[in-house]
Amino acid sequence: MTLCCLISTPTALADPPRIATLDWTLAETLQALDTPPMAVAQIDAYHDWVGEPHLPDTVADLGLRTQPNLELLSDLDPDRILISPMFANLTPRLSRIAPVKNFTLYTPGRDTWQEMRELTRGVADVIGRPAAAEQLIEDAESRIAELRQQLSDDTPPLLVVQFMDARHVRVFGDNGLYQAVLERLGLDNAWSGETNAWGFSLVGIEALANLDARLVVVEPYPAGVRETLDRSGLWQGLVRDSRGEPLVLPPVWSFGALPSAQRFAEQLTAALEAPHAR
Repeated sequence: MTLCCLISTPTALADPPRIATLDWTLAETLQALDTPPMAVAQIDAYHDWVGEPHLPDTVADLGLRTQPNLELLSDLDPDRILISPMFANLTPRLSRIAPVKNFTLYTPGRDTWQEMRELTRGVADVIGRPAAAEQLIEDAESRIAELRQQLSDDTPPLLVVQFMDARHVRVFGDNGLYQAVLERLGLDNAWSGETNAWGFSLVGIEALANLDARLVVVEPYPAGVRETLDRSGLWQGLVRDSRGEPLVLPPVWSFGALPSAQRFAEQLTAALEAPHAR
């Protein structure tokens, strides 16, 4: 028997499944696992609200998240379609195209960080890359632990908001991504009011008065809002009462998973540590 007959030919690694998703949290997770989705809904809006990780130009745009282009999706012929409960009503139609997997995040009463770890592992299982999930989890947690060491011990409580219009904001608290990150950074959240299942309350900006905190505004601003705030006596009063200059952060997906969590930690730490911000 010759030597060549004794050596088995290595089996080629199977290509990862071709994944489509309507959900930006799942899209960012796939991208962070170095297995970009083949198709995502509302890609331009993804880049406006999620920011990073950036999706490659090869990703097809499925149109509206709530009303995706099913004909295009069928033509793309994905192996799997990943959704979140927000899009569960589309399951019967989507399942005619490919098997559908629903991932849950931000379950009331559950630990948000643990859920993000579970979602990361679940997505990695779908694409056959469990080791990539463990690496992503390790990288995010070690990076946030490193950022925690950079922060001053006298950082005041923070009040994290995102504008819906010139008079109303989402203010973030329990059960949300921002809260989970604040806890891992050892920072206090000034908002103790009730929050919904996604970790925010929708309030008028007058509800922020008399809170002993530093304001943190997460972009994007709705059209025209920033200019209106410059003329708002109520908002300018809140700015004057802020414990330090209000911090304005680039967009970070407040309903995201580990990629958004790490991005928020990095953006917030950079803003707090900037010389002009102290």
